[in-house]
Amino acid sequence: MHQMQTELTVSTSGQGLYEITDAARAFASKAGMGTGQLTVYCRHTSASLLIQENADRDVQRDLVAFFRRLVPDGDPLFVHTIEGPDDMPAHVKSALTQTSITIPIMRSVLALGTWQGLYLFEHRCRPHVRSVVLHAVGA
Repeated sequence: MHQMQTELTVSTSGQGLYEITDAARAFASKAGMGTGQLTVYCRHTSASLLIQENADRDVQRDLVAFFRRLVPDGDPLFVHTIEGPDDMPAHVKSALTQTSITIPIMRSVLALGTWQGLYLFEHRCRPHVRSVVLHAVGA
């Protein structure tokens, strides 16, 4: 059994999906495992991870629009607004999605479907630098 770990830095420019598929694929390839799994972990409470279609940019646009409508910034329901009107909505969006994803490695390649991409989902309005841990284990 072999393990390898790295940290990926993702600079965001506000709410949206930021594709990190290529970085994850490169890391999995560098790990040199024929069979295993890659765990991807987002180290934040106001950003999350998604596997989603990467063929049509409208999918990302529609997801962001849906989450904005589902949990609007500035909703008077929220008390936690220390960092602004998008603070608590960002935490709720993160709670509704996921901070960790596991992807199988098959024949030294991530077993993503044809149209699947891996994304960091930024829930805050202002730019951030996000940290994502990649951990591969396998043989």
